[in-house]
Amino acid sequence: MIDLHTHTFLSDGVLLPSELIRRAEAKGYRAIALTDHVAASNLDFVVPRLARVAAEIAAHVRIRVLPGAEITHAPPVMIAALTQQARQLGAAVVVMHGETPVEPVAPGTNRAAIEAGVDILAHPGLITNEEAELAARKGVRLEITARKGHSLTNGHVARAAKAAGAMLVLDTDAHEPGDLIDLAFARTVALGAGLSEEDFEEIGRQTTDFLVRLGYPPA
Repeated sequence: MIDLHTHTFLSDGVLLPSELIRRAEAKGYRAIALTDHVAASNLDFVVPRLARVAAEIAAHVRIRVLPGAEITHAPPVMIAALTQQARQLGAAVVVMHGETPVEPVAPGTNRAAIEAGVDILAHPGLITNEEAELAARKGVRLEITARKGHSLTNGHVARAAKAAGAMLVLDTDAHEPGDLIDLAFARTVALGAGLSEEDFEEIGRQTTDFLVRLGYPPA
């Protein structure tokens, strides 16, 4: 299992980064990204700490740990600058909190995030075909999520991504121990979104390739 969207108590998760890493390792994860919620108010506080955790723990665990950030409820006009700042501060993976149907995310967030070149557009809700096509051109991955509520539009996201040729990623958006999943349940999430076994395997290959390019080959 590779999970590129998780949260610690540095935002609204309940676990220390070290405990989240250990629990994921025990679950059989090969790699995990720590992507706490950030915006202009806390980005410079959170990202360097996650980068330090990832660097310090790397030699002592079997799982690959990537520092990241999930830009959340930022005005669309600010997303590009926040994306660049997150990378400068050490985020290996930049996630954008997309236009989920269960939160009042500002309209235009999906498009602004894709144009900014984030790595993952999380739970993008009723993403348009035009936005999915732009994501395909920009290499932005669209998320299939195991997270309750956000997962309501997984089927729509899967169809839009496949029609546009956009890459998909499957994440948990974990906030607490029970949110972590194993590979068998990840497969269930993918199949439940209308994807095939072949699609699920391709998501795994593409995600692995992405981590290798970043310099974080999965354990």
